[in-house]
Amino acid sequence: MADYRTIKAEPLTNAIRAIVKAGGSSDREAELVSTNLVEANLKGHDSHGVGMIPRYVQSVVNGGLAVNAHVKIVLDTGPLLTLDGLTGYGQVIGHEAMELAAARAKQNGVCLVGLSNAHHIGRIGHWAEQCIDHGLVSIHFVNVISRPIVAPWGGSDPRHGTNPFCVGIPRRGKDPIVLDLATSKIAQGKTRVAHNKGVELEPGTIIDNEGKPTVNPRYTVIPPYGAILPFGEHKGSGLALVCEILGGALSGGQVVKGPSDGKYNVINGMLSIIIDPGKLGTGENLASEVESFVAWHTGSPPGPGVDKVKIAGEPERETKKKRLAEGIPVDPTTWQEIIEAGKKFGLDQAAIERIAG
Repeated sequence: MADYRTIKAEPLTNAIRAIVKAGGSSDREAELVSTNLVEANLKGHDSHGVGMIPRYVQSVVNGGLAVNAHVKIVLDTGPLLTLDGLTGYGQVIGHEAMELAAARAKQNGVCLVGLSNAHHIGRIGHWAEQCIDHGLVSIHFVNVISRPIVAPWGGSDPRHGTNPFCVGIPRRGKDPIVLDLATSKIAQGKTRVAHNKGVELEPGTIIDNEGKPTVNPRYTVIPPYGAILPFGEHKGSGLALVCEILGGALSGGQVVKGPSDGKYNVINGMLSIIIDPGKLGTGENLASEVESFVAWHTGSPPGPGVDKVKIAGEPERETKKKRLAEGIPVDPTTWQEIIEAGKKFGLDQAAIERIAG
């Protein structure tokens, strides 16, 4: 990693905040966007971290990302919310949507929220963690309107996005369970990171523009495009189909209907179910039974090459602890792309470098 620069979380957040603010965002918006992206890096999900800023900046320039937009309530019946993100920064729209939903869940016991038309809402686990902070269980189905990048099981070209699925479960006095996964073998951004690093992908992860297996990440980053394969063969592909329909259509938004329009926009739809265990009358049962099962689950003797059996969300917390102490690694290509993005908003390289330390 000699070519990498390692940047501490605070100065990296400051640099990203400055770029976002230079694009016309309010202090609050710049804060939400920068902290969200850096948190993704801290948790090891560089695909959803600061490397997204060049794409966001291009979307602002193209008019596909609305600066300083706020979530619009389309329908509010108490336990049911239909929201329109108005193509605003997903970090703002997602935060506002989950705060509304959490309040309704605490009041009614449950909230079903359909969010459409939000610009890239980033790491979905972030929204599950926001609900967990309120003591709430949450389930999220997400679709992606952008350049299709994932092939359906048995297919040979891209037909939909990475379509994440996520569940968050709070635990009393202990770290929560956060299952957050793309329905593709890897997240699209991870192929971008691999391409920028100049490293190959694992065999069986992607196909090239002719539908043939390849390990070269360029086929998901630059034309001619191939596709990422679904995880778990037909199972992941089936879940992706469900996420597309629930996150895209039932939420009140759109589904993928064809090739990309060639712009840099990434529009997400998300259908979320937020549950208050206390209002359901099962809060005490959940608290005790979760601990019983986690103990049984993690008590399995580790297999060869494994230090211990973990729960969903644990690897991210371990990575965050390490990166808070040591800094966040940023490859040279990604850093240069961030510098170029800042220039589009009028920030020169010297200013960004100075802020980032």
